[in-house]
Amino acid sequence: MTEIIPVNFRDDILPEYRDTPVGLLLEYHNLGRAIGAATKPQLLIGMCMDSRKSLRIPNDFAFVLRTAGANMRDNEFRISYSIAVGGVRAIVLIAHTDCGMARLDQRRDLFVHGMVDAAGWDEERAAKHFAESAPKFGIRDEVDFVMHEANRLREIYPRITVVPLLYRVEDDLLYQLQAEGKS
Repeated sequence: MTEIIPVNFRDDILPEYRDTPVGLLLEYHNLGRAIGAATKPQLLIGMCMDSRKSLRIPNDFAFVLRTAGANMRDNEFRISYSIAVGGVRAIVLIAHTDCGMARLDQRRDLFVHGMVDAAGWDEERAAKHFAESAPKFGIRDEVDFVMHEANRLREIYPRITVVPLLYRVEDDLLYQLQAEGKS
């Protein structure tokens, strides 16, 4: 089980993130910290491509990689580049509530018909594309997925801080995620 921790005050930021780029992200977005000028990216932010999410951060504060469901699979080179060349030492993965990639199997018919109507595909091609892609990109639960994805990236990049967060589209705020029992 994962604990979802709100950030309404600076003291709500978990101690390990205070006075770090992760803490600054939470201060900028949730607490209205004054947007100053960043001289170089502090973070790589991996987040969903959903149009309902917009972060309040300074220009040049972060590289932002947007993918369906904040799924970073097949983006390892881009992540590595941001570390090796861009100099980032922290990755924030942001899942969000009401994600279209969650329970993707329930959207199969909508997907197939959408590809037929909008893209001009035949039904067989659209169905095959969904069948081949949905297992790779679909997620069951947004919070569980981002926790697992953070652990996967920690294994690949052991010296990089990887932090999972949750964006609630209902209130446009970021929430910290912590594995239950970890304090």
